[in-house]
Amino acid sequence: MIDLTGKKALITGGSRGIGRATAILFAKAGADAAITYQRQEKAAAEVKAAIEALGRSCLALRAEISSEAEVRQAVEEIVSAWGRIDFLVNSAGIWTYLDVGSGDTGAWDETMAVNLDSVYYFTDAVVPHMKKNKKGGIINVGSTAGIRGEAQHSHYAATKGALNALTKSWAVEFAPYNIRVNLVAPGWVETDMCTEVFSDQAFKESVRQSIPLKRIPPPEDIAGPIVFLASDLARHITGAIINVNGGSVLCG
Repeated sequence: MIDLTGKKALITGGSRGIGRATAILFAKAGADAAITYQRQEKAAAEVKAAIEALGRSCLALRAEISSEAEVRQAVEEIVSAWGRIDFLVNSAGIWTYLDVGSGDTGAWDETMAVNLDSVYYFTDAVVPHMKKNKKGGIINVGSTAGIRGEAQHSHYAATKGALNALTKSWAVEFAPYNIRVNLVAPGWVETDMCTEVFSDQAFKESVRQSIPLKRIPPPEDIAGPIVFLASDLARHITGAIINVNGGSVLCG
């Protein structure tokens, strides 16, 4: 029932994890997908090949997403090639450790730049084009950490909590232009971001047991709700935070 044929989607961080799964699922639904990446050139090429094998067009653009200039250049390249951007998925992000009191301002600054500043830059660059077309969809990728907090990852949680507030603010601000803004908040996901912590099998099993559905989902389980929110099935949903965590954090 989800048909995005002819639509144009931009997915940040599309070379891996949730971004990769989302880009490919957009293509399966009929959309052309542009992805950004920073260092994973080979992985980005693989995503591009997978999308093109589905008969869709893909643009893979290297961009330092914490740089406003590079973000704007990437957006302009996509608009120049395709004429418009129908959907923006702000998926790129990092998850690092921070012990507050250690004097580590570098981890704080980097996380703010990558997880939060980049979302503003991409949205600020894309929205004028969506306003011109009087239609669009923005889906931010948040986290349960933005709802409940997370010790040793407070900087990460802070960025994701900020995305919750931005999503609600932008949903109202952009509604007159028929631009819907929503957020998908995953819990634990089986991605390379978690490879290090999941290398401890005992810890991984404890995580699995803590989830009521007793499974750690693959990225595709997060991509599904993202593509749903882009579709007409969700045409009356805006400003929503969709929790996709197997019941591990219950709020609404």
